[in-house]
Amino acid sequence: MFSFLRGPEPSMVTADKAIAGREVPEFVAPSTHVVLGTQLLPPYREGIETIQFGLGCFWGAEKLFWSIPGVYSTAVGYAGGYTKNPTYKEVCSGNTGHTEVVLVAFDPLVVSAEQLLQTFWEGHNPTQGMRQGNDVGTQYRSMVLVHGPAQRAVAEATRDAFQAQLSDAGFGTITTEVVDAGAFYAAEEYHQQYLAKNPNGYCGLGGTGVSCPIGLK
Repeated sequence: MFSFLRGPEPSMVTADKAIAGREVPEFVAPSTHVVLGTQLLPPYREGIETIQFGLGCFWGAEKLFWSIPGVYSTAVGYAGGYTKNPTYKEVCSGNTGHTEVVLVAFDPLVVSAEQLLQTFWEGHNPTQGMRQGNDVGTQYRSMVLVHGPAQRAVAEATRDAFQAQLSDAGFGTITTEVVDAGAFYAAEEYHQQYLAKNPNGYCGLGGTGVSCPIGLK
């Protein structure tokens, strides 16, 4: 992944300045998850739900989720921006508005969205704005892309609960965006399950060491 020295806070590109992209992708994503052996991309079998998380470099972020019981599939890609069918190089330029995300497909009878959100909040530092550790850029910003009001409610509730814990521990304000999911553009094949294919590969994720309470009413 690209890493940058600390400097001025990166700024989001506007829609009129973003790369237009293309109607047809430049590449075809694989059909099968190399770790789970399941279908990589939707549509999935009946009963499977999806949620998307942006928490920095998507290589390490994906690995956080594929080992959770009840997770049916994971895929890395680009979301939250303007460019149609972007490439990795375009996203890293900061001129697409997208962030690197993990699409998590899960069986809600086995694992809840709340439990996945707990992993999300604890797996990175959501107070860092347009960066995650030494990875700096708008493509590394923290984001939850939800499907429907129920997921939005639990995302906002867990965010608020985690904020209280972070504040008590001396951290700043959560900068995570909670938005309705739009287009998800799968990343190039070599990015999918990258750390399974490259066990010693780069992983820039680091949590705060603060626990996110769940199950509170």
